[in-house]
Amino acid sequence: MSASVNLSGVGPADMCLPEVATQLTSAIDAALNQCDRDRRAAVVQVVASNPTYLEGWAWLGALGRDTMDSYMAYRVGYHRGLDALRGNGWKGSGYVRWSHLPNRGFLKCLDGLAKTSRLLGDNAEADRCEQFLLQLDPSHKF
Repeated sequence: MSASVNLSGVGPADMCLPEVATQLTSAIDAALNQCDRDRRAAVVQVVASNPTYLEGWAWLGALGRDTMDSYMAYRVGYHRGLDALRGNGWKGSGYVRWSHLPNRGFLKCLDGLAKTSRLLGDNAEADRCEQFLLQLDPSHKF
């Protein structure tokens, strides 16, 4: 008994998260323009008011007080991103490209998670995250 395999060359469509509300991008820009002493707290306020805002989680990771603080923010952003992808029809396969701006918050969180995992000595997790990034957008260099 043989089964034929359809090799059409057409896979799942690229996943594009919805555009982010301008008031959120303005809020994060204003928070990032605070003086060094107040910047992280301002970003925390934006994220606390908008916990699904992936770019905010990525910035919290970038502004972490130490590696573990960054790791935790990136981890939450990564999981929030998976929720957002699935909520928008992603079935676990298909590209999530950097070129689509709303995807960047998720991809930054995943990249940050890979880097902080490596710093913490969790090389298996770092390797998984790096491989996932390559699968999501093989043309982008993170």
